[in-house]
Amino acid sequence: MTPPEPRPPATRRADVLAKLTAPVVDAWVATSAADGPYLVPLTLAWLRERIVLATDGKSRTAINLAATGTARLALGPTRDVVMIDAVLEETFPVAQAPSWVADGYAASTDWDPRTAGGSCAYLILRPDRIQAWREENELQDRTLMRDGTWSG
Repeated sequence: MTPPEPRPPATRRADVLAKLTAPVVDAWVATSAADGPYLVPLTLAWLRERIVLATDGKSRTAINLAATGTARLALGPTRDVVMIDAVLEETFPVAQAPSWVADGYAASTDWDPRTAGGSCAYLILRPDRIQAWREENELQDRTLMRDGTWSG
C-alpha cells in the first residue's frame, strides 16, 4: 500500500488545531519523577493557545508536573499522531480557577470538574514543541512548533 502524499506544514498545522479544538479531546499525558515515567489518559481543552487538563491535584500527574514543570502529550492514532511537549504555566484548584478556565473546560469536554468535589485542579500547560506526522514521508517536517512559536 502506498502512503498518502505528505501534507504541507500549513495543512498539518490546521489538522493539529482541528484535533485540539474538537469536542472531547483525549490525550496520553506522560510525566516523570525520580522513580520513572508515568503515563495516563486525560481529557484536555485547548483554550487561549493553552492546554488545560483537569485531574486530582494530589494525583501523580499533578505532583510530577509541579516537580518538573514538563509533560509530553500524544493525540491520535499511530498513523496520524500529534506529539506535544509542554510546560506547566499555572495550576488552579477548581474552586479558584478563573472563569475562562472553568467555563471553557466544561464547554469543551464532557465533564465539569466543578461538580466533582475533592481536590480536583486545573493544570494549564503552554505548548513548547508540537510535532505531527502520518507516515515516514512526513517525518522530515514534523516539527510545527518550536520554542512556543509555530513554524511557517
